[in-house]
Amino acid sequence: MKEQLRLKNQLCFPLYACARKVTGLYTPFFKPLGITYTQYIVFLALWEKDNVPVKELSETLMLDSGTLTPLLKKMEQEGYINRTRSKEDERVVRITLTEKGKALEAKVAEIPGAIGNCIRLSPEEANLLYKLLYKIINQEV
Repeated sequence: MKEQLRLKNQLCFPLYACARKVTGLYTPFFKPLGITYTQYIVFLALWEKDNVPVKELSETLMLDSGTLTPLLKKMEQEGYINRTRSKEDERVVRITLTEKGKALEAKVAEIPGAIGNCIRLSPEEANLLYKLLYKIINQEV
């Protein structure tokens, strides 16, 4: 077997496994609320900036429309968001939080701290990891 093809030599594998492990830590917190991790990141983006076009939300979350559109439809059916066509350009769909969506923010406020307590990194290590991950994310391919 070629050395470069060994699983232990792949950067992609520990990134993938780590992402799965970290997002899995959220499951016990989200299950009682009936939301998923992907819905959570949509909420995070909308709590920062509400009433945004789907295209902007897609770019913010680095999700394609094929992933985002069904998710937004489900969130609308559950009463968390409204999807409305722009009056200026009917091709543009804007996403706004409902009162139920806004109220969820208070229910999840403690989750980031709880997750942080589960990941045993010093603040310096966490900051370095954050910077390195964004260095990879922001590279032009």
